Amino acid sequence: MNYEDCFSKGEIFNPVLAVGTQVSCLLVISHVFQLLLRPLGQADPVAQILAGFVLGPSCLSHIERVRTFFFTNSADYYETMALYARIVIMFLIGLETDIPYLIRNLRLASIIACGSSLICTIFAIAVTSFVYEETGAHGSGVMMALTVAVILSNTAAPFLIRLAHDLRFASTDTGRLAISASLIGDAYSVFLLIIVSKNQHDYNLGQWFMLGFIYVIILVAVIVGNRYLVGWMNRRNRNQKYLKNAEIFVLLAIVFVAAMILESMGYSSIIACFLFGATFPRGGKAGRTLLIKLSYAVHNFVLPIYFGYSGFKADITLINSFRNFAIVSIVMLLSIGGKVTGTLAACFYLKIPLNEGVLLSFLMNLKGHVDLLALTIGVETKVTSSKIFYSLMMSAVVINSLIWGPLIAFMVRRESDVLGYKHLAFEFQSPESELKLLACVHGPRPVATMIGLVATAKGPESVAITPYLMHLIELPEKTKSKNLLYHQKEEDELSDDDNYGGNDVVEINQAVDIFAAETGVMIHQVKVVAPFACMFADVCEFAEDIRASIIILPFHKHQRIDGKLESGKEGIRITNQKVLRHAKCSVAILVDRGLTAGTSYTSGTASLQHVAMLFFGGPDDREALGISKRLGMHHHINLTVIRFLHTSERRQNMGVNIAQKEDDVLMAISSRETENDIDNSALTDFFTRYVTSGEIGYVEKHVENGRETACALRDMADMYSLFIVGKGGSGDPNLTTGMSDWEECPELGKVGDLLASSDFDLSGSVLVIQQHRPSNHIDEEDH
Repeated sequence: MNYEDCFSKGEIFNPVLAVGTQVSCLLVISHVFQLLLRPLGQADPVAQILAGFVLGPSCLSHIERVRTFFFTNSADYYETMALYARIVIMFLIGLETDIPYLIRNLRLASIIACGSSLICTIFAIAVTSFVYEETGAHGSGVMMALTVAVILSNTAAPFLIRLAHDLRFASTDTGRLAISASLIGDAYSVFLLIIVSKNQHDYNLGQWFMLGFIYVIILVAVIVGNRYLVGWMNRRNRNQKYLKNAEIFVLLAIVFVAAMILESMGYSSIIACFLFGATFPRGGKAGRTLLIKLSYAVHNFVLPIYFGYSGFKADITLINSFRNFAIVSIVMLLSIGGKVTGTLAACFYLKIPLNEGVLLSFLMNLKGHVDLLALTIGVETKVTSSKIFYSLMMSAVVINSLIWGPLIAFMVRRESDVLGYKHLAFEFQSPESELKLLACVHGPRPVATMIGLVATAKGPESVAITPYLMHLIELPEKTKSKNLLYHQKEEDELSDDDNYGGNDVVEINQAVDIFAAETGVMIHQVKVVAPFACMFADVCEFAEDIRASIIILPFHKHQRIDGKLESGKEGIRITNQKVLRHAKCSVAILVDRGLTAGTSYTSGTASLQHVAMLFFGGPDDREALGISKRLGMHHHINLTVIRFLHTSERRQNMGVNIAQKEDDVLMAISSRETENDIDNSALTDFFTRYVTSGEIGYVEKHVENGRETACALRDMADMYSLFIVGKGGSGDPNLTTGMSDWEECPELGKVGDLLASSDFDLSGSVLVIQQHRPSNHIDEEDH
């Protein structure tokens, strides 16, 4: 018998060779579609599902030889690969999920998920009898109803999360709310899936109760065991950058073994794997290494195969009659109607704007995860005994995803005013609102001070904060630029060697880990390797992606042992200047003089730190005042706002009048008010809210010119550990007259430059703030 005959009969089958070839074809076709669809604004999951759709029985596998190669003897291997993929995908989703946000918005996400799922379940019950008769099914009608309910109500969380990241709206409130709601919807679908899979084993109620108890025991044992094991591994590898590959293998093996045990008991491991990831200790080398290792593999290999496998299972050639077309159309319309109706009703109840509600309802329509698993389990357990039902439902799920993916991409572009980067200045922010900030370092020296600022900028303990620490590493011009995230590394993923950053990485990691252990605040670490000439673009782009409110940059000078500031690389200064010009949010430059608060702010026994905010007037100073509100509400900060006024204003009622009544204080600001009137109004409001309550101190300094201003600053040089000042303003120019004569660093403004000067005997650190100008034009007029 020749090779052709053996191949046609499916007698030659090497699982490794066959499945490897099939997966390679899937990856190649998906990358081709990505190249074609990315210029059209489509996300990668759409291309990957479409690749599987083309490779499956609907297109290429409709050819006899292709179908023989892809389906003969290999179907079981696909199911096994899909199971392993689900385990690692859900574990990684748990690792990457913003759990604090999910907890804070659990009510909102639950109402949206329940609203869409409830309506879809009602629709599923109503349509089951029709589908049951038309597909010639003869299994359990109740189990089929539950299967249809899973198909209609499920929202594919992996698909939605990947789509949100590709379309760059995952960090928006709408994106995070949709992701949270999809995860809760997944939990509901998995609960129905467990009921469907109950028929797989002939267990009585007592046995199922016992299995449920074992499920909980395994879940708790893995979560608790991971905490102790991870703590031991982190201590064992204290002086290493990452865990070893063997140690990572042990951690993943625990997850896989626990998941397989749950699967063998008849329970889906989807929620368990998500909880394993969500409760995994984030701070430390273990969590950091897992993110590096898993993200690269999952995003580049596992997800394309998983999404491609989803499209691979659809066979639209069976929609060859009006009856079958009607079944698929009705199921899709009911799914769309249920999701849109339920989500919009929930958004109306929650008073979410209509345009955001419509986008949320579109996002909740994505399919292709638990619903596909439900159909597969239904066939295995003979719940859905009709092959027509299985094929038509598979086609409905895949077609739904292929339709809604491009529609969502169109909606995201259309709703750019909602999902786009809209910076709100600290001047207008509430100190109780969530704070997103990006702190940058070129080495470990300023890290302690940076994380001290992160700790205090949060303000009250109840305020949410999402901090990022970006390690900027110079790359020679002749080397290709790389943009490396700690959870999306583009280096050799099979090696623990990291040629970029050297031992600085270890010191930075240790400082961040200590901070996370003491405060419970997780700092997301990012690495950028690029030439100084284009490093600013990476900083600005990442700040825009995470919707940062402020970027904190290190000053290009660092403190020597004798206390003097020494210039570092000129490229650092150039990067700072370019970020100041191009960033779409507020920017601060930190002049680090060994701020003791870098370690003491995070400690429960920390001493009180004295901070001064110097107010001369103008938008930058008002921005600095807005940031100071947050610091002043921290329990380890004693903040004093010092306003500098000209001596001619000593007897005039142009400052803050503490005798004013509240009705006079809260005055409306006319569009024709001068800059000084806006400053007065901002300070009056600040005084009424924070000074009269005793939270923050307020002092006025009257000076004649820049020389007296410099003298006043020297008098308070040893009184404060941190000075906060605006870069440049529109205040009285007489206050800074002559101060520019010794100006060295215009990017700090006149006052900031004076405080950062090596000739100025100052012991405290300096934070210079620049408010974002919407026109991207930087006012060159300084203090």
